[in-house]
Amino acid sequence: MKKTLLAAAALCALTSGAAMAQNYPQDGKWMVRARAVHLDSANGGAAGDKGVSVNDKWIPELDISYFFTPNLAAELILTYPQKHDVRLNGAKIGTLKHLPPTLLAQYHFTNLGAFKPYLGAGINYTRFSSVDILGGALNVKKNSFGPALQVGFDYALDKNWSINFDVKKVYIDTNVSGGIGKFKVDPVLVGVGLGYRF
Repeated sequence: MKKTLLAAAALCALTSGAAMAQNYPQDGKWMVRARAVHLDSANGGAAGDKGVSVNDKWIPELDISYFFTPNLAAELILTYPQKHDVRLNGAKIGTLKHLPPTLLAQYHFTNLGAFKPYLGAGINYTRFSSVDILGGALNVKKNSFGPALQVGFDYALDKNWSINFDVKKVYIDTNVSGGIGKFKVDPVLVGVGLGYRF
């Protein structure tokens, strides 16, 4: 009986130690990442079919994550209002800005050592502003709500720092006035960056 209790205690200690060692880089509940992100617009919908498009570009991105458990987290993705050229059949006809904060729920896989892949899904809100198309002849609907999907990974460099690779599909659309119709931006965003967990 005594040997059984000692064996059970040793097993618990080893299991606990292994779990702590496995989750050691993940102990912090907060993570902040800075990314450089390439925005590639789908330029679809009725307006896209008529030749309306916005330019692709690199943008800065900051995100803040909170881990409820080692596996489950929420991520808020932020940037500042991004300016785009609006084109009609390749010719510039104006500019606009969009601000697209996104909130995602994530599942992180934690049993692969330093390599930590994750999946995310959530909602995007986009605010269009500073619209100047054909000298004000055309306008766009200012607000857009849509789903967002995400896949990526962190690679731990040490207890706190990691490198990050991330791909998102965000559904953003707006209505263009003047009988042009719906314009689907629906970008794919590919990002690389650094993360700090604490």
